[in-house]
Amino acid sequence: MVNLTAAPTWLDNKGFYGPVTATLDWCEANYQFSPYIAEMANTFSNLFAIALSVCGWFEAMQESLPTRYLLGYMGVGLVGVGSFAFHATLLFQAQLADELPMIYVGSMSLWLLFDDKPGFGLRSTRTKVLIAMLAIFDILFTWSYYVYRNPVYHQVVFATIVIATIIRITYLLKYSEAGQSIPAKKKSSIAKLFTTGAGLFAFGFFIWNLDNIFCDTLTGWKVSMGWPAAFLLEGHSWWHVLTGSGSYYMFIGIQYVTLCIKDNPKNYTVEFRHKLPHVRRVHKKVQ
Repeated sequence: MVNLTAAPTWLDNKGFYGPVTATLDWCEANYQFSPYIAEMANTFSNLFAIALSVCGWFEAMQESLPTRYLLGYMGVGLVGVGSFAFHATLLFQAQLADELPMIYVGSMSLWLLFDDKPGFGLRSTRTKVLIAMLAIFDILFTWSYYVYRNPVYHQVVFATIVIATIIRITYLLKYSEAGQSIPAKKKSSIAKLFTTGAGLFAFGFFIWNLDNIFCDTLTGWKVSMGWPAAFLLEGHSWWHVLTGSGSYYMFIGIQYVTLCIKDNPKNYTVEFRHKLPHVRRVHKKVQ
């Protein structure tokens, strides 16, 4: 067990990378175990989300799913890599590498859901307009967040994107003309996948807030328990695990509904492998 009171001299927040410049810092003690890793648990817990994105990418490749879905998995993995760098260094530049991809991936998910006409090419006017809107939004947010470095601004925009995604997928399943072609059983499967992901995401947000609110109490418990057992009390690390899982399930739901709408529901199903859902082809490859 590690005794926090006997921790090394780099606990002054000036590790290998210099003073903390990020606009956020978390409950986990900084540079407790190494001058090269500012927050040990918060850093390495990102490997879980990265592993999920790699697994999803390989499964999508195996099924020859359209490129847009491969890019989605790459985006989720990029969020994990950025978050790893952020928590390892607590530098503002690394914070941007964490937070900006969250917006990019979230807005791309909305693009996937709004680009609901048949086919997966990029030549239609609707697809081009949506891509242009996506690019303009991401550029404007990147510029505004770099200028207005308020993390609450980022959180509000990200939450708005998530809520818009929930509204859009609900519309596609219940009210859209395109969604009526999806059999009831597959609609139920899509809804279950997406709501499971949203629930995991919401629970992660709950744990994250508990970590912020009761940080002093939790820190006392960590010292009493000692390490490595105290790692289990790092709430922001659980946020990484829960939101990584939630993002995976939500993205599977988005893949499934958009594939059914843009191609044919008969061509796709969802199967579980290694206790994770994956979209599988039933019939011919999309041209």
